[in-house]
Amino acid sequence: MVDYLVVGLGLAGISFCETLEKHGKSYIVVSDDSQQASVVAGGLYNPVILKRFTLAWKAHEQLAVALPFYSALEKKLGVTLDYKLRVLRRFTSVEEQNNWFEATDQPNLQSLLSTKLIPNSNPSLHAPYGYGEVLGTGRIDTALLIARYKQYLLEKKALLNASFDFDALEVGEENIRYGKVQAKHLVFATGYGLTQNPYFGYLPLNGTKGELLTIKAPALQEEQVIKSSVFIIPLGGDAYRIGATYKWQDKTNEPTPEARSELETKLRSFLQCDYEVIRHVAGIRPTVADRRPLLGRHPEYKKLFLLNGFGSRGVMIAPFASDILFKYIEKGGLIPAEMDVERYKKRYQRP
Repeated sequence: MVDYLVVGLGLAGISFCETLEKHGKSYIVVSDDSQQASVVAGGLYNPVILKRFTLAWKAHEQLAVALPFYSALEKKLGVTLDYKLRVLRRFTSVEEQNNWFEATDQPNLQSLLSTKLIPNSNPSLHAPYGYGEVLGTGRIDTALLIARYKQYLLEKKALLNASFDFDALEVGEENIRYGKVQAKHLVFATGYGLTQNPYFGYLPLNGTKGELLTIKAPALQEEQVIKSSVFIIPLGGDAYRIGATYKWQDKTNEPTPEARSELETKLRSFLQCDYEVIRHVAGIRPTVADRRPLLGRHPEYKKLFLLNGFGSRGVMIAPFASDILFKYIEKGGLIPAEMDVERYKKRYQRP
């Protein structure tokens, strides 16, 4: 018997597995790679909402957990995952400049927003009003993280690389059984796959489709992340990730010509050099109606738990939320009400 069966191997699943290892707990993971949001994500960790110049929800607390978490993973897996990148917010008017400097006076933003106006020095970018710089930002290589962590789990024989079969799940009072695996607890960390979950499908996971391009632009020569109507994220080797779209109706992982056109139109509004699109990907972000994660225990089956609903900020939220859920299960810790699945218990109907 193992302590945990973890279903899903995106940012949520990996974060929870690492939390289990930190505390000496055994586990088996089931994953079929069907959810692509973590793989194709831009991977930025940025504590500021750059549309309104406001602090993201619990950003300071999340970064305090996330940065040491990824640093430890780099050492464990022997790869570079965390690229420290400056994020420059392109201003489109004097009014935006003024709003930025007003935001720098806010106590919770003073350590995150530079008070210096940065003039544009890149001839390939149109930015007559300059930039504001967000401090303490970077990019996690999520695709590499997932690939290497999957390899790690295969080597330690802790991964069942298959779709989860709900018909094979037996939930008892003291433990659960899944095929030949017996575990004390089961944690679902399946992202948008939650919509196909008969146990937690009552929760309002909307899902937002995001599409991103990767371009090759040798003349751009930019080392910082540029945030305007789209992000430009440098990947090295003259490659840049461009994103992202937000669509609420289409729930497929297939890239669309409409999204490519939208991204390129926005990009061309301030990019002034030639480029070539070399990749176009899509994924469904696990977004919730109230924009807060979904953590906690099933209302009826006490051995079933959920770790989900991170939206577009999984890089920052996943390690933070995993720690909260682990302490809740093992030590009787509290899940903040705004994150607890209990807030939706009235939606639950017994099968």
